[in-house]
Amino acid sequence: MPPPDSTRPTTSERPGSVRAVVRALAYLLHYKRDTAGAIVALLLVSAATLATPQFIRIAIDDGIAGHRARIIVLAVAGLLGVAVVRGIFAFVQGFLAERASQGVAYDLRDRLFAHIGHLSFSFYDKVQTGQLLTRLTNDVEQIRTFAGTGVVQVVAAAAMLVGAIALLLAINAMLTVVVLATIAPVVLLLARFVRRIAPLFRLVQQGVGRINAVLQQDLAGVRTIRAYGREHEEDVRYSAANDELLDRYIVTIRAIANNFPFVFFFASLGTLVVIWVGGLQVIGHRLSIGELIAFNSYLAFLVQPLLTLGFLSAGLSRAAASSVRVFEVLDAPLEVHDAPNAVPLGNVRGRVEFRGVCFRYPGTERDVLHDVSFVAEPGQTIALLGATGSGKSTLINLIPRFYDVTEGSVLIDGQDVREVTLESLRRQIGIVLQEVRLFAATVRENIAYGRPEASMSEVERAARAAQADAFIRDLPQGYETVIGERGITLSGGQRQRIAIARALLVDPRLLILDESTSAVDALTEAAIRAALDRLRAGRSHTVFIIAQRVSTVRHADLILVLEDGHIAARGTHEELRRESALYNAILGSQLEGMTDEEHYAAAG
Repeated sequence: MPPPDSTRPTTSERPGSVRAVVRALAYLLHYKRDTAGAIVALLLVSAATLATPQFIRIAIDDGIAGHRARIIVLAVAGLLGVAVVRGIFAFVQGFLAERASQGVAYDLRDRLFAHIGHLSFSFYDKVQTGQLLTRLTNDVEQIRTFAGTGVVQVVAAAAMLVGAIALLLAINAMLTVVVLATIAPVVLLLARFVRRIAPLFRLVQQGVGRINAVLQQDLAGVRTIRAYGREHEEDVRYSAANDELLDRYIVTIRAIANNFPFVFFFASLGTLVVIWVGGLQVIGHRLSIGELIAFNSYLAFLVQPLLTLGFLSAGLSRAAASSVRVFEVLDAPLEVHDAPNAVPLGNVRGRVEFRGVCFRYPGTERDVLHDVSFVAEPGQTIALLGATGSGKSTLINLIPRFYDVTEGSVLIDGQDVREVTLESLRRQIGIVLQEVRLFAATVRENIAYGRPEASMSEVERAARAAQADAFIRDLPQGYETVIGERGITLSGGQRQRIAIARALLVDPRLLILDESTSAVDALTEAAIRAALDRLRAGRSHTVFIIAQRVSTVRHADLILVLEDGHIAARGTHEELRRESALYNAILGSQLEGMTDEEHYAAAG
């Protein structure tokens, strides 16, 4: 069974595609002058184009047939003037249309990036990064291309159609009716083409997103791929996505190739009818040679906009498919957002209370946390212990409102976190996750990310507290050393210590450490813990720790042992040693295989 996004769009999706492309093109209203100027310029180009056959008619009927050289010179001068006007206004149209389309692309990229940055974590649980990159780049470019060329050309084509038909009727009404009946199938073919090509372009865009997702994953995990010798398997996976994209392009190209030969056939048939019927009228002196040539030129001007609209329909379908994908992101709800009456959270003391908290991830039916209640007093260290999947990380993710509780409430200093602004809440929380994300910037910039205005001495003090200062000074340029993307040039322990320094620099009232010292040795962890204790002296920092080492757990003021999403045991290290079989089982599994050095650190 194919994945959901590869399913061919149904007829019911078409109105949504039309609405999406209209919404995208509405961004042209932000650039009214450029858009209007481009349309006016292109209308003038169309008017100059429509005037050309008239000068040719005059040159033939009044100049050549009448043997009047002056008329021929004037007609040629008129054709030259028309060519100059066309050249000037074609340039103006191209420049203004491109400037307006680049503005649309800028606005869409800007809105997308801003919205993506505020989307809830549950959105990222379901969407691949590569798909988002495709929507920010390829899909926006498809919209930009149509906004820059499609809109003004649609207006120009409509004007050319109306003008050409009016002039054809003025020259010879009967011949016009015959020719229009001959080329009528062109309109039907183009309508059929539009209906068929729209869903195909949507599938192509989805294929581009899928191949970008594979590429992004492989580039991010290239070291893991090579470490496990999985290059061939990844080549196969990428080739499969590439083959699928190629197949979709071939189907789309085949749809185009199967329609346009018939379009050109009926267009050519119109010319044959003009020469045949029009020639008979010239012989019967009901039509002049100049009028016949002008009529045939206007027929080309009539067919050309139809063909233009046909080709533009492909661009419209592509833009519509991309617009749907872009607005799927822009319309994604912010599941975690400020309440209408949210107030800023003042400087907190650090009291955290979980009151009957239940939580399930959006789109699932099973609770991950069940009726969790506890209180962390200001200045306390709370340790969370439990097997993988017991709900430890989920629990701490509720404090900064990465997710909202399903039932119950999380309170800080007695205020429900849903009743305060997100910015003021998260500003007072420092978080260090097990999976550290560093930026391709200097060490100093990474540490000062939360406080860019911090002085060098403050940065160094935070680094010393995180036991990072020594190895930083050994780097080639010390604190000004540029580290690789995601900090790849550093070891796991070094990245973790920089992340701890980054969290400490913002001086948070609440500090969350999620396996934040898993990559450092026990003695370094003990040194970090001692430094944290010194920093907390006289302050009311409340610390939540998810850790696996006994050395971290034993010094906590309160240990919560989680099992299957509920608190199975709670208390201090000594209390739990006496009362909880589960706690002792966890400790026993951790103590196995420890070195003497690690036993010493664990003992405190």
